[in-house]
Amino acid sequence: MTLVTIAKFGGSALGVDGILIPKVVNRIKQIIDQNTKVVAVFSAPIVDYEKKVSSMTDVAIRIGKNYASSNPVEIEILRLVYEQIAVKHEKYYNEFIQNLEKFNRQVIVSLKQAAENRRFVDVVRSRTLAYSGEITMSYLMDYVMRSHGIKSDHVDIQRWPIITDDNFEAANFMLGESMHNSSHLIDLVEHNEVVAIGGFIGKTVDGLETTYERGGSDRTAADTAILLHDHYKIKIDFEKDNAVLSADPRIVKDNLQYVKYLSYNEARLAGMFGMKILDPVAIREIDNSNLDIPIVITDMTDPRNTTIIQQDITTIAAAMDDNQGEYSNNLVKIVTGRRNCAIVRMESIAASYIIASLEKDKQYHEFVKLSPYKIDRGEITRLLFLDGDYVRRHERHFRAYDPKVEIVYERGVVTLIGDLMWRMPKIASTASSTVGEHDINILNLDAQEETSRILIIVEDKGTNVGDAVKAIHTKRIKVNSNNIT
Repeated sequence: MTLVTIAKFGGSALGVDGILIPKVVNRIKQIIDQNTKVVAVFSAPIVDYEKKVSSMTDVAIRIGKNYASSNPVEIEILRLVYEQIAVKHEKYYNEFIQNLEKFNRQVIVSLKQAAENRRFVDVVRSRTLAYSGEITMSYLMDYVMRSHGIKSDHVDIQRWPIITDDNFEAANFMLGESMHNSSHLIDLVEHNEVVAIGGFIGKTVDGLETTYERGGSDRTAADTAILLHDHYKIKIDFEKDNAVLSADPRIVKDNLQYVKYLSYNEARLAGMFGMKILDPVAIREIDNSNLDIPIVITDMTDPRNTTIIQQDITTIAAAMDDNQGEYSNNLVKIVTGRRNCAIVRMESIAASYIIASLEKDKQYHEFVKLSPYKIDRGEITRLLFLDGDYVRRHERHFRAYDPKVEIVYERGVVTLIGDLMWRMPKIASTASSTVGEHDINILNLDAQEETSRILIIVEDKGTNVGDAVKAIHTKRIKVNSNNIT
């Protein structure tokens, strides 16, 4: 069976104004040399806009909102970076410019619609983002790769394989419809070394552009892997600045260790609770398809440095046992933290209805059900929401289900992650006492063997969350070095 690697390159991999594109091309050549075809998923580039480095997606959203507010601004930035990159590749310059002009016209029409309707939402927003971002980038990278002697092609937006529902700004992948629309993608893979496709973007069954939520290019990589799984041997490769580290490097600077192996569950939890590994929804979509597709997080600066993510923990455990005892020494894989959380307390029956509404109707999963408690009026369920702003925007929704709901903001959560942490005696008490030693008040601790995580909830005040993460991570290093398990 032919091996196909789905390689995802985010905006940071491409560099500001595409300065790192030559390195991306070289990396793609290295992957090809591993006897694999490649489907390269590209995010929108990052650009220098108004003296600030921003994602092209953020720039387009800002411009679109200006138009909707009857404040039209200069939009040349939405095409200029692509033209500047293309001019360096003369052989395919004219062919690309024709596509760029076509896409730019789509952007102009969409922005005019935003101004007329005074709303930058739904398909107007999705179309603007698609043709100023990922779609244009994927076409451009195809021409760049061709100019470097790579046999490549791009997925035509008119024959797009990622079919979604019509939730335009937070679309949901539709597997059956996408499978029905995948013949163009498969044909391109058959006849090329590399196929370029834009991340983040979907289309409805009637051809309207949609977007996933932010971080959606990871989902495109996962969904593409799902579509190709029956035809090829598939691996997903996320090209990053680093492989996975033992704590969030934005918080912890010292004694970070590389994590060689993660289960799907551990990687999903790490992403959910603050680590920038990959979109947890991408893992869930693979898992829900009953597939075990190997995922590799690759340090693009040193591709020998990787983290392997697989569904089957026993496979990972065996590999770790063979790797000089790593399995027994690193039961706490990751320590991470997340700020701006909220606790929602409501009657348990009402909570069951709102959970169903969030997960099934709204496809929203950024919350955790904590252990319930009882009062005079019955059992109360506590929900930890990882985005306090989401709760603020939807308070009326919660109160419609339970008028007596209690909502507490300004909460932070520190999370220890590891499928086999339960093998480590006193891990929960050690973590909580470590936080207490730093004069941080623990408001709640949630530890269950089945969940592969320990949650320590603290007040989101000052440096509480960061200090707690640093303290537990330091303790983790000492425990591992002493081989206490």
